[in-house]
Amino acid sequence: MAGKKLHKDNRHLSSLHGCLHLVAANFEPVDLLTLTSSGLYCKAGDFYLDPWKPVVRAVITHGHSDHARAGHKAYLTHRETAAIIRHRLGINSGISSLEYGKVIRLGPVKVSLYPAGHIPGSSQILLEHRGDRWVFSGDYHTSGFSGSHGFCTPFESVPCRVFVTESTFGLPVYRWPNPSSEFDAIQRWWADNQKSGRCSVLVGYSLGKAQRLLHGLDPVQGPLFAHGAVRNMTDVIRKLGYELPDLLSPEDLVNRKVLQQGLVLVPPSAIDSPWMKRFEPFSLAFASGWMRIRGPRRRHAADRGFVLSDHADWDGLNAAVDASGAERVLVTHGFADTFSRWLKEKGLDAEPLQTLFEGESGEIREGSLPEDDPLTEPIPDPRLSKEPTPGEKGKGKRPS
Repeated sequence: MAGKKLHKDNRHLSSLHGCLHLVAANFEPVDLLTLTSSGLYCKAGDFYLDPWKPVVRAVITHGHSDHARAGHKAYLTHRETAAIIRHRLGINSGISSLEYGKVIRLGPVKVSLYPAGHIPGSSQILLEHRGDRWVFSGDYHTSGFSGSHGFCTPFESVPCRVFVTESTFGLPVYRWPNPSSEFDAIQRWWADNQKSGRCSVLVGYSLGKAQRLLHGLDPVQGPLFAHGAVRNMTDVIRKLGYELPDLLSPEDLVNRKVLQQGLVLVPPSAIDSPWMKRFEPFSLAFASGWMRIRGPRRRHAADRGFVLSDHADWDGLNAAVDASGAERVLVTHGFADTFSRWLKEKGLDAEPLQTLFEGESGEIREGSLPEDDPLTEPIPDPRLSKEPTPGEKGKGKRPS
């Protein structure tokens, strides 16, 4: 699909931070959104955004497990996310869908969804009430997969007064390379393994990342295999109208020579399981934004790391904030402290906001940067050059 859509002339937002009661005391709380133990709550409309505890009415940005959880009485989300939720959570009732740009009223609050570019069906949520406009981004991807590597509906900037943004990769060191070069590198790695008689095992989350990889790979080079979780989710995505290569089940294969010529997509949960023994000898690689630094790849004894992410990089985060026109910015999961401080130094009213969202940490354990597992790469000061300089560790990535 077409590339990113960032409207830099949009100028009307403000930060959701003041309306969140868990934010710094020097901000005047407002009634539109409140941070509760269940999640972000809109009192005027009596609903939650991506709540982490069961609630009566939830508006959901996308289908990843840290945003779409079981137990809610009613779900409102995009049509594609509704299909994903039905598959993931095994529920068929209580789910209503809304197309991009359409408006629904929940009490006096107008709610509409706009593309986030993260995975199929991913949405930003626009809330309009008494002339105010707030956008909750969920997870989003703004750049790096334009042109032939476009996969889901591209990110669309939405004018607002308050912008609630993720910051999964909110450090200058996280700048994505051209995706075409990364896919070319994957094909070369696969070809080298074929010559050596080794199976190629590529790790990526079963929802979103695996399908993005399938969309960019050339299946002519050899057979494509996948773990059952990847195959099942890919079947769901295909039914939504996405064209993706066929996947084979390694369990059904008798000829090991065919397997050694193939590439296998596996979720992170399968890496240390007995299921992996059938692929020996194999070469292990990860596709993730965390591959931008060396530490995560070394700790998993991976042979290769490819920098391919479903999230915005440093430049994408900054572009999204600028294009929103927000007066105020609340920064959620990721490097929230660092990114919000950077935005404040640029003159914006910005603050970090502690939530239970995980970003891309579900793809690779090191993504969460726990306190007892520090970065092996120094974190740069955003004000300086692109080269890393000593700094603080990321915070707020993994729920306690």
